[in-house]
Formats: sequence, C-alpha cells, structure tokens
Amino acid sequence: MSASDPRLAGLAPEVIATLHAGARALRDGRLPQALTLLHDAQRQAPQHPEPLRYLALAQLQGRRTEAAVALLRQALGLTPDDAQLHSDLAAALAASGDAEAALAGWRHAAALDPALVSAWFNLGRNLQQQGDTAEAIVALERACALAPQALPPRVLLGDALVHAGRFAEAAGHYRAALAVHPACGDAWRGLSNIKTMPLDEADAVALRAQLQRADVVASDRIAMLYALGKLEEDRDRHAEALAAFSAANAQQKALTPWSADAFRAYMQQALAATATLPAPLDPRLGEEVIFIVGLPRSGSTLFEQILAAHPQVEGASELPDLGIVIQQESRRRGVPYPQWIAQASAGDWHRLGREYLARTARWRQRRPRHTDKQPDNWKHAGILRAMLPGATIIETRRDPLETAWSCFKQPFYSQPHFANDMADIALYMQGCAHAMQQWRVRDPARIRLHVYEDLLATPEARIRALLADCGLPFDPACLDFHRAGRSVRTASAAQVRQPLRADTARALAYGLLLEPLLTLLQAPPPL
Repeated sequence: MSASDPRLAGLAPEVIATLHAGARALRDGRLPQALTLLHDAQRQAPQHPEPLRYLALAQLQGRRTEAAVALLRQALGLTPDDAQLHSDLAAALAASGDAEAALAGWRHAAALDPALVSAWFNLGRNLQQQGDTAEAIVALERACALAPQALPPRVLLGDALVHAGRFAEAAGHYRAALAVHPACGDAWRGLSNIKTMPLDEADAVALRAQLQRADVVASDRIAMLYALGKLEEDRDRHAEALAAFSAANAQQKALTPWSADAFRAYMQQALAATATLPAPLDPRLGEEVIFIVGLPRSGSTLFEQILAAHPQVEGASELPDLGIVIQQESRRRGVPYPQWIAQASAGDWHRLGREYLARTARWRQRRPRHTDKQPDNWKHAGILRAMLPGATIIETRRDPLETAWSCFKQPFYSQPHFANDMADIALYMQGCAHAMQQWRVRDPARIRLHVYEDLLATPEARIRALLADCGLPFDPACLDFHRAGRSVRTASAAQVRQPLRADTARALAYGLLLEPLLTLLQAPPPL
C-alpha cells in the first residue's frame, strides 16, 4: 500500500497514515493493534470502502468470518463493481464454509477485472481443492500469465497438472519457479513427488548448494531436505537418504511438535464414547458413501483408483467434510469432540449424517456413489454406525515397516504430524490398528479390512472382493484402473496411473539402518 494507491483516493493524509499503520500491524501479526488502528481509520472515513476492506481483512485474520463478510458487503454497498472487494468477500465466504458462494465471487471478480491476479489464483486454488482440476488449471494458467514471476500460482499450477497426470508440464512449471527462487521448497517438493521422473545429478548439486545458504527459511530448508532424501534413495545411497529424511523430520518436529499424550487421551475417550450408540433412524442413510480410511501411505489411493474406475463410483479423494461437520457440531454444543458423543441422540446423528450428504452431494451428480479417502477419517469410524449407518468403510493396511518408513519420508502439509518422529509413528499405527479392530467388531457388516500386499499377490480376486464389500457388481474396468483419467490429488498421483507393480517396497533396502524403526514397530509403547 502506498499513498499514491488509487484505492486510497479521497482519503485525508491522516487517515492514510492510520490505515498504513494498521496494515503494517496486520502484516506483522499484531492483530489487536491492527484492529484498533483500522477501527480508527474506518471511523474517520465511514463512507470510504478501503478502511472497511482492511478492517474486514483483520477480522478474517482473527477468524471472525461473519464480521468480515458484513464489513465487505458494507464496502460493496459503496462501490458495487470493485473487483478487489468481491475477491476479498469470496475469501471471507470460503473461510465461513460457503464454498460455492466463494467460487461465484472469485469468478465475478475476475470478470470485473480480468487482470486481477488474486481472483484467478484463489479461484484456481479453491477449484483444485474441490477436485475441479481441469477448470483449476485454466484459472491458474491465467494467474501465471498475469504474474509470471509469482511463485504460489506457478507451484499450484504444477500441483494441478500432476493431479491431472500431466507430469512433464508440471515439472516445467516447478522448474520455472526454481528459476525465480532456487530455494523454493514447494517447487522441490513438487518435483520430488513426481515418482516417475526422478531428480538427477544436476538437481543434487543444486539442492546441496541451496541447503548451504544461511538465509533459507525453515519451511524451504525442510522441503529441500525431503527432496534430497528422495533423490539419494533413488540412487541407492541409503545412509545419505536416511540422514536427509531424519534432518527434515527433526527440524519439522521442532517447529510443530506432535503430542503423543493428547493422542492417547483422544483414543481412550473415542473408544469409550462409541461403545454404545443409539440405533439409527434410517439404517440405509449414507449408502452412497464409501469411506477409505487408515494410515497415510497404506495404499488407500490405489484402492480408491480401483473403485473410481467403476461406472457407479466417483472418486472424490480426500474430503474435509466429515471433519467439518463434527467440528461445527462441537462449536454448536460448546464441547470438544469426542466428549459430546454420549449426549447425541439418534435424531442428532441423523441430522449430522444428512449434513455430510448435503455437503458432498456434488460428488454424486454424475455417478450414484462416491469415495471419501481422507485418512484421518479412521478416527471417526466409531460414530459412523449411528451417523451414516449405510456407508461402507474400507480400512487399508500395508506392511507396517513399509508404511512407517513411507510416512517418515513424506512431507505432510498438515502439521503437527505424527510422522515426524519414529516413536510417534509406532504409537499412531498401534492406536489406529487397535481402534479399528474394536470398531470392526462393533460394526462387522460395514467395516472391511483390505491389505495392499494381498492386492499385489492376487489382483483380480482382491478387486472382486473389494467390489463385493462395497455392494458393487464386478466391472472389468476396475482391473484397468490405471487407465482412468480422473484427477488424483495425493502424493501417489503418478503411481496409480501405472499397472500394479510388486517392486514398490523401499524399506527393506535400508537393512540395519532401519532397525530402530523396526524395533519400535515390533514393541510399540502402550496406549
């Protein structure tokens, strides 16, 4: 923001000074001071939209989305065709959970001002999050054309192209980002995740050079260490790979420590609270849904790809909706989950199930059923027999050492994360297996276990069993799952576009180097 900014036209110098001070406080994370200054600016110029806009941005940073929406609507009442205001309103609507209205807002902003980069970028980012990869690519290409040196649109376009299976194009955009900023961790992360296009010696030299720099921010350094670890593993330099992955995880854990005690407490509460649930009002509610749950890196993307090849199933990937419905109910009750489970009636569970189905209805527009493969949904598997009793739950498992090692070397966006420490991985895996076993006993007709190695050993037999467990007739297209053209929005996007391979295991090649991890898995700490 500068005094010559046309958006500030008509404001007195003293108001501009107050607005500048408020904007700086907001940028620096000093929210209370920012709110005070921006309120002052708005009171001094109540009929100007810019103080209202900045005050709304501050409210949004403070997670007061309703206040932000109201302020931006007030500003639009003053200047109805302001593209930036429409774009900011869309961001506030997205934060409030109204995804469709947000997308409409960004589209309108881009139509009002086709040169507004933020509108195209946010439109593309949110379309991608909703699985509309083709349209997201168009929007992000527009953002990159308007701002060719900007890193976020370039990297996100690379991600979208990976999800669409256009790996060479994606790599080109990641490398374009690195040409602008050679230490761009997200670009290195993207390149490293294209498993079918391994990094080369020139990349090794570049990574090591960037890691020597003292001015690299922590997030970029961590991402580059993960990429270096993957590069070294691909070259069978296992000691060097382990050292890079260990350094990345240690630095990430120091920034965002994961609480083993909180996890233990959660598991004890969830298992106790779900022991007795009311009989559902409609036992068939949720028949449209196939949940794929379990640990990350356990083959869940592969199982979803097989199901999504079926003409009756839409592969929706990792949906946030179940968690959002539960969070909203916790806020409504003023009690954290799972502490309110015992107080929920059959009517409450029916209402929550219908909310989930309403939120995910768009995934059933083309096909009658959809998958939801958010791995963390295993934590809620115990309530589904009351909330969505007709849903199918497929738990996926893979060799424990292979799963644990794959988690340890995978950079996860969501932090804090159990995968940053080998002892935490062992605890988490034990907790998941223990809880799912109890919930499977309580709901044996709906919770089915499928093992990755069994699928590799007898593909057709296990695919037939998977379809039968989901109540689906056999379809030969499921045997050719790798030919499906759907968007795949996980780190396994490249692998699931190839036929089944028995040579994907990596942990055994490390031999005694992974003995500490194997020991933890064989004798994990008690829950």
